[in-house]
This record gives sequence, C-alpha cells and structure tokens, in this order.
Amino acid sequence: MGLLFIFFIFWYSHCKLRTMKKIFFFCIFSFVVLYSNGQGIPSITLKDLEGNSINMSSIANGNPIIISFWATWCAPCKKELNNYTEYYKDWQEKYGATLYAVTIDDQRSIGRVAPYVSSSGWDYKVISDINKQFAQAMGVNNVPHTFLVDGSGNIVWSHNNYADGDEAELEHQLELISKK
Repeated sequence: MGLLFIFFIFWYSHCKLRTMKKIFFFCIFSFVVLYSNGQGIPSITLKDLEGNSINMSSIANGNPIIISFWATWCAPCKKELNNYTEYYKDWQEKYGATLYAVTIDDQRSIGRVAPYVSSSGWDYKVISDINKQFAQAMGVNNVPHTFLVDGSGNIVWSHNNYADGDEAELEHQLELISKK
C-alpha cells in the first residue's frame, strides 16, 4: 500500500490534471477490487466466556465458519441465534461449520451474556468484543450482522439484520462454498 502511495505522489507531481484523475480513479478501483473480495478475518484477539484468548484470524480450520455479531439488548440478534440452534447440528454434520457468536455488549451489559447463553442452550462458541475492535475491523455498523468464511479464511458472504427464514439463505451459502 505504501508503494502505491509513493507511485501516486510521483505521478501527481509529473502528470497533467486530467491524466492524474484517471490514475487516481484507477488506483482507487484497484484498491477496492484487491481488498474487497476474499478479505480474510482480521488478526484481533478476543476472549470467550471462559476467559480464554482467541486470535480471530486463526479460527480458520479448513471448514466453513459463521461469525454472527449480536448483543443481549438486540431482539433480532437473539431471535436469529435462537433460530440457528435448530439447524446448527445439521450444518456441523453436513458442512463441518462452526459458529462464533460475537457479542458486542459493553462493560455495563456484558454480565447478562453468560446467563442468557446458558438459558438459551446455545452450542456456539461465544466470544466477547467489549471494545468493538473486531466489529469495526469487520465493518459491522449494526447488529445482527452475519459473515460466512470459507475453509481458507476468506469472507465470502455477509448479511445485515434478520428476518425469519434468513437461515435458509445462510444454508444455501454453506452449500455453495462446500461444492467448491
């Protein structure tokens, strides 16, 4: 990225404005193409509910990974993850999928996470992102926000919000990446 910037400055000082605009837009286009497709999971360390540290970039294990951002104060988030429980065992068996439920609850509400997860009977790996560092790195603006990561660790699908039946689209996406 630094070389691209140096190249840009060099050309800026030596080209006409019209040519410069073309180069600028080419650079922007190239950046978007290179970094939007096949983006990987950021290297950020979070803690699970037991206090174990997990570097999120190392969770890729050759199988699909579902990362679902949620919060205890978010009714659609809880509905989504509660509905996923019906399908999760099947997704594990068919596709080898693992689901990480990443809570963005802050210091004030983090105490509600473990009791809620326990009472809901989730089989998911629940991770805490109190400072929303991981959410920001993943481009999450609101919850629920779900990502599907392929076996190589590339983000291949993303979905905002939740409506009944969205789990069918997630399963469809799981099927698509398992056929590749």
